[in-house]
Amino acid sequence: MISISRAGSKEDFVIAAGFCEALGALDVELGRDHGIPAEIVMALFHGEDHESLARKYGSDEAMMFLARWQGKPAGCIGLAPFGTDAMEIHKVYVDPSFRGLGIGNVLMQRVFDEAKKSGRSTMLVNTAAYLKNAVSLYEAFGFAHCPPFHAVPAEISHTEVFMSRPL
Repeated sequence: MISISRAGSKEDFVIAAGFCEALGALDVELGRDHGIPAEIVMALFHGEDHESLARKYGSDEAMMFLARWQGKPAGCIGLAPFGTDAMEIHKVYVDPSFRGLGIGNVLMQRVFDEAKKSGRSTMLVNTAAYLKNAVSLYEAFGFAHCPPFHAVPAEISHTEVFMSRPL
């Protein structure tokens, strides 16, 4: 059984930080084959601790959700405002031992439900082409490739994927 809850406690953000650390390690490992320097990946996209995650995703508009499978932490997803008209998905990760159980789908549905409450019109996501499972998940939720909405260093521009969809 999958349950989704909004992160709110120190313990929740410690769990989320562990998932974000694992996501960072995966991003570095897979990026290496594409000539992506680990330092750039970590500096731009990873390296948060539980306190910085709580500051970023502990507001009324920006939030982090944790998925649990039979009570065990299984994954996370973040959602934050982008400009005045969009919400952006961040930090999507499902622990490998829980993949294939529909957890990513349930996390995505939860952020869509929350994003619709924001009154914004667009959902955005930025990922890497080598994170193929992530790209497939976003495409399954109706995301389409779009022009970049963040500046990225030249060293990683060849792997960056920007996607959007209406809410």
